[in-house]
Amino acid sequence: MCILRLYVNGHNMEVPKSITTVVQLLEHLQLNKELAIVEVNAEILQPAERDSKEIKADDHIEIVQFVGGG
Repeated sequence: MCILRLYVNGHNMEVPKSITTVVQLLEHLQLNKELAIVEVNAEILQPAERDSKEIKADDHIEIVQFVGGG
């Protein structure tokens, strides 16, 4: 299986090479794309950009997800 090496939230991560966009990465990580703020290589993405923003080997991705609580 071909893999893609990324840095996600400061950790080295390997994902299938078939994951080519930010939204696919969020789905792979089982994160709600509507609640996530994503930064790729120090660039904060607008929600509309996540579907088409391509990722590549050695990208640095930061993901923050809001959680409800009380």
